[in-house]
Amino acid sequence: MAAAVSGSGPGAPDILVGPLDLAARVDEALAVQAVAFGLGREEIEVRRHIVLRHLDHPQARALGATTPSGRLVGFVYGMPNDRAQWWSTVVEPYLRATGSEGWLDDSFVITELHVHPDHQQHGIGRTLITTITDAVDQPRSILSAIDTESPARGLYRALGYRDLARQVHFPSAPKPYAVMGAPLPLRRPRAMDFRPPPLPG
Repeated sequence: MAAAVSGSGPGAPDILVGPLDLAARVDEALAVQAVAFGLGREEIEVRRHIVLRHLDHPQARALGATTPSGRLVGFVYGMPNDRAQWWSTVVEPYLRATGSEGWLDDSFVITELHVHPDHQQHGIGRTLITTITDAVDQPRSILSAIDTESPARGLYRALGYRDLARQVHFPSAPKPYAVMGAPLPLRRPRAMDFRPPPLPG
């Protein structure tokens, strides 16, 4: 389960997406998340414990995006949804209110997906999320994202995710989130048709 992402633009390096020992490289991953998400030291320490606890799940999966020198510039991890998990218990009433509660069953949750800002807009996030979901057994995927029109939300929509619930409030989170779901495999962009237009007459 690995994929190459060719850099685009002047000086953009080639990036390799492949399996990541997230427990061993958790501090590197959280450093990427801190820059991408604007997190402080205390928030990172809290998230460190959360990530390590998630990785105890026997079906947790993680992928990393690394430069040729081995520097981690992006990561994704997730696991099959469990209604007993904290995230699931928070979003359940919101999904029930929109008739979308069934998405909590037989779904793979994208728990975190982050790419360092210096390496965004090169297809790394798309490669991370499509590669990890291509390898799971669940027929659909769910995730949460800050409920604003961001590049991340645009990417998720392009992959086939749609809003299941909006204005979802997590305890201690300053901004509301949207919960999104998509059938698997995720949508790929259609190949562009480069044939010249027919000549008139």
